[in-house]
Amino acid sequence: MTCIICYAPLKTGLSGWHRTCPGCAYEGAAHSAAPATGDEDLREASLNALRQENCRTIVALTRQFAAPRANTLLDVGSAHGWFLEAASCSFDVLGVEPDEVLARQAAARGLPVRIGYFPQALADGEVFDVIVLNEVIEHIPDIRAALRDCHQRLAPDGTLVLNLPSSRGLCYRLSKLFARFGLHGPFDRLWQKGMPSPHVHYFNPANLTRLVEREGFTLRHSTELAVVKKEGMWRWMTVFGQLHPFKAPLRYLGMRWLLLPLMRLFPSDIMVCIYRKR
Repeated sequence: MTCIICYAPLKTGLSGWHRTCPGCAYEGAAHSAAPATGDEDLREASLNALRQENCRTIVALTRQFAAPRANTLLDVGSAHGWFLEAASCSFDVLGVEPDEVLARQAAARGLPVRIGYFPQALADGEVFDVIVLNEVIEHIPDIRAALRDCHQRLAPDGTLVLNLPSSRGLCYRLSKLFARFGLHGPFDRLWQKGMPSPHVHYFNPANLTRLVEREGFTLRHSTELAVVKKEGMWRWMTVFGQLHPFKAPLRYLGMRWLLLPLMRLFPSDIMVCIYRKR
């Protein structure tokens, strides 16, 4: 395997399925997806409030850095439709979602969603002023083909918005430290190993932009988003299983008063990069 960014040979990382590039710090994975379970629904519900707040932030940034007359917006992998709801106040929106159940649930709430994959679900010649991929691009094996499809489906001076995990984040770096000492649970969880849609890429802002600019884009803006907040922390903890009646309160207090302040001193685990089509 060679690096998709700098073409250097990849080295085996912290697990048999994990690969790293010593040149540009790209990280990749070679693991397969698992059947869907109800755990993902629980995870989505636990992150609902934070996701909606982050969606509003991304919409505001998109409006700020998109072309002044930008109107049409495509949300690739629109899932539950949270971003479509937030963006509908500023753009004429359309979602594309391959999961038929999620797509029908969003459509039942009046959101414009097409069932299928991008770009096959689009009509010939259909283009947009803005294309957004929220926590999607890191799941796509052939990421270069996806970027070329985005370039083709964007209008002149169109805007590409990518929201994805960052390898510079504190939680990810801690998970790698734990994995080196044999504790692989957090590392596997952040890669979503054994889940229906595992991560196959991990980028930082620099190597991501190096890849995206090679496909005909120019970086306009890069920022970070919150991973978790105090208000939704208890519910977020339930994602990782049953809560012990005695250990859970201690864990909650430790995260609230120690981990959260520490996270503010380091890069976030979520990055947003906004690009303009050249």
